[in-house]
Amino acid sequence: MTAIQASRDINTRIDNLWDIISNVDKDPDYWHGTRSIKNIKKEGNTIERETIISFKESKCKEIVTLYPRYQTTTEIIEGPLIGCKTITLDKIDENNTRINVKWDIHLKGFLGPFTIFVKKHILKGTEEALNRISYKIIEKQT
Repeated sequence: MTAIQASRDINTRIDNLWDIISNVDKDPDYWHGTRSIKNIKKEGNTIERETIISFKESKCKEIVTLYPRYQTTTEIIEGPLIGCKTITLDKIDENNTRINVKWDIHLKGFLGPFTIFVKKHILKGTEEALNRISYKIIEKQT
């Protein structure tokens, strides 16, 4: 299956975007498919957590890794969805940054055939999350 990808150029310094995407405890503020987060263990740049997602209010186990000023990865290792969400930041110039989001996921078991429908929903949610992140940047700059 193909991955889901979305990008947005935002008129801000890379550090400003990093401050938002690296604060993964605030994911539900931007990623509305994530209902709640419970951190289990933090070690260095890695966080093990349980999340409740919108899809049937399901519980997922995730490993989040932060690569400072560049990338976050969220590996979904247990739950109805399995796979990875990767967010990368590319500096365009001093005051402009591109945020890239790539999902490589699939539904487990008998739900597998519905993956294409879920991917469309996740793409829409990703575009909305990028809008919320953009608006947060605008708020901070005014």
